[in-house]
Amino acid sequence: MTQIVIFLPLIVVLFSLLIQGKVHYYDFLVREQNFTRLCETKSMLVVNDRFPGPEIRVHRGDKIYVNVQNEGSYGLTIHWHGVMQPRNPWSDGPEYITQCPIQPGTNFTYEVILSKEEGTVWWHAHSDWTRASVHGAIVILPAVGTTFPFPKPDEDEVIVIASWYKGDLQARVDEAMDNDENLPHSDAYTINGQPGDLCPCSNETTYRRIVDYGKTYLLRIVNANIDADTFFAIAQHNFTVVGLDGAYIKPIDTTYILLSPGQTMDVLLEANQVLGRYYMAARYFSSENVAVGDFDHANVTAILEYNGNYTHLTSPVFPSSLPMYYDFAAYQNFTNQIRSLATPICYSSSGCETKQISASVNNISWVNPSTDILQTYYRNISGVYSADFPDYPPSFYNFTEESYSIDTVLTVQGRKVKVLNYNESVEIVFQGTNVLDGSVNHPMHLHGYSFYVVGYGFGIYDNATDPKGFNLIDPPEVTTFGVPKNGWLAIRFTANNPGVWFWYCHMDRHLTWGMEAAFIVENGDTNETSIRKPPTDMPLICTIPLHSGLKDLPEIITTKKGDYL
Repeated sequence: MTQIVIFLPLIVVLFSLLIQGKVHYYDFLVREQNFTRLCETKSMLVVNDRFPGPEIRVHRGDKIYVNVQNEGSYGLTIHWHGVMQPRNPWSDGPEYITQCPIQPGTNFTYEVILSKEEGTVWWHAHSDWTRASVHGAIVILPAVGTTFPFPKPDEDEVIVIASWYKGDLQARVDEAMDNDENLPHSDAYTINGQPGDLCPCSNETTYRRIVDYGKTYLLRIVNANIDADTFFAIAQHNFTVVGLDGAYIKPIDTTYILLSPGQTMDVLLEANQVLGRYYMAARYFSSENVAVGDFDHANVTAILEYNGNYTHLTSPVFPSSLPMYYDFAAYQNFTNQIRSLATPICYSSSGCETKQISASVNNISWVNPSTDILQTYYRNISGVYSADFPDYPPSFYNFTEESYSIDTVLTVQGRKVKVLNYNESVEIVFQGTNVLDGSVNHPMHLHGYSFYVVGYGFGIYDNATDPKGFNLIDPPEVTTFGVPKNGWLAIRFTANNPGVWFWYCHMDRHLTWGMEAAFIVENGDTNETSIRKPPTDMPLICTIPLHSGLKDLPEIITTKKGDYL
């Protein structure tokens, strides 16, 4: 179907704001390093011997060159999450989509081109589950000569919330895939690499942030968790949320925040409480069935500590405002407040044609090719993918009920992509399902683009009535947003960034099972609207670096019902 809408010319926003900024150079050395957490020492892959990895700090419109030297035992890639990379899919990073992995003992230099991003985004490995330990923040300050759209904070602080797994994570993933078992849940969460003093053997290493009374701090929070929607709060302190996914939003005054996996948030904190120590704490938000308790229940903590001479309490104060695991009302209340600073983006009048894709993955489970999609598209090599990703599911049924016909949910493995014309206006509706009574929030992430969240709701999307309630005035502009449990998410963007781009659920267990796809945006009519030429040092060998991968699912669906929640 088509709809009639008008979009302001986002191409102007994307490409005219390529400010000629400063050029930065970073070196990433990827190798195994020993870390001790939860009373155990393990070896894991990290960048520059750090967990989390090094912070990149730049200004809006700058360019970054990152030389990645892989001294690990298998291939990997790096993705620049939230960076649009205009005309430059070669450095976007998802393996088998835009490049082959960087093989052990070799290097590759990424060219990261910033455009309109401002705030906090991040980088992470994009090879199986390696991002659990290979990740870090990217701080994008206002362009030189400009400032924040709010009073300038006195200081800022990066807070990375991540997952911690005991033992060899990749071996655990491979074993689960081989035995058709559920994929591993984390054993703890971390704040800036530490699980906090509520976890075993962690009292002396808890992360601390010293603050001065009366100052305002900009917290740059990254949810690098593999699978966890996460509540975050600081005891007896309020927040003002001012940014999401590298873009500013209308301020939200709140006592807690919620971040989906992959999301970043900029939060103002006033240090205005009685001198003392206060817990910063995060815990898992479960959108699963309440009968499902198989998830990490650990509360990760860090300590906010005021400067000054005063008597410390026996332990810091824990945030009473931190919602509990199944607090769906808290999730909904926070999410409903997110609005962009934008002026109206579209109206219900004459305009351009909109292509609509109503899908979760439309029964297509992605399978990695033997070479990357971008190279085959750019060089016109046939037989690697097909350009027939369906606009609609193969059958319609009651998506939010557990009952179903087995024929409606069995997946087909393949590499089907969607081809879009340059400058085409696109609407995608992601419809969640309740197959296996396993409906959860799905944080959908789009590479190469930010998108407007024009609507979301619960139940089955109704194309006749739901668009009437779309927010076309100040919809959030993000790169990652959750499809609600048993609900739907409608997004819009203009296909003005040519290349091959990846979209998928940012929960790695769902990514491993195939909840992903790619789309191709064809070149425009000029060099300035076409894909740039590839770098000369692109990795050329696409041998699969890790053992785990998607298996056929029919038997799993019929015999393992309830195990894959």
